[in-house]
Amino acid sequence: MKTEKIPVITIDGPSASGKGTIAQLVARKIKFHYLDSGALYRLVALKTLQSHADIHDADQLAQIAKHLDIVFKNEQIYLEGAIVTEDIRAEQCGLLASQLAAYPQVRAALTERQRAFRQPPGLVTDGRDMGSVIFPDATLKIFLTASAEIRTHRRYNQLKEKGISANMADLLHDIKKRDERDSNRSIAPLGQSADARLLDTSALTISQAQDTVLSWYNEIVHKASV
Repeated sequence: MKTEKIPVITIDGPSASGKGTIAQLVARKIKFHYLDSGALYRLVALKTLQSHADIHDADQLAQIAKHLDIVFKNEQIYLEGAIVTEDIRAEQCGLLASQLAAYPQVRAALTERQRAFRQPPGLVTDGRDMGSVIFPDATLKIFLTASAEIRTHRRYNQLKEKGISANMADLLHDIKKRDERDSNRSIAPLGQSADARLLDTSALTISQAQDTVLSWYNEIVHKASV
């Protein structure tokens, strides 16, 4: 099967909008591959921290991104043979990943690695620019969002469940700051593309959001078959 014929569902959106959870559930339901593009940037951030690299040296960071030794297996993420699934979810990694993603050199180094995940029978991926830049010909593009306050509450609960203490006001500040940085960066800024469907999950359960995505995808598949 030619790569461009392999179906792709992209779910883009701001931090803590729930796009990763929804993307994984949808992928599992229709038995597609899943790519968490944010994990790649977080892996670059983690390696940057581990190697004490200069976070202002874009070329050095691009080399780190290009030569990352990573493996995704059985819902675990490995960096140079070590499991780092939880390590990359630390707030420090998330904030640094957002900064690194603003460098064109880093984004270019990861672009082809992301596109390589497009394998039969299909792919569901989430991120900031999956539909607008990485897979512009995606079968279904979704921009998934929620209010900053709702996203802060969700992130707070996630951290609490993991036994990590957090301050609601600080989390809200960090989320708004990251939204601003992601939306205003010069390369692949966060935003809803003209051909993406808006899905606001502020008042939706996870199940309702998942069903909406599946309904939209099935609608497209049905139209293509008649």
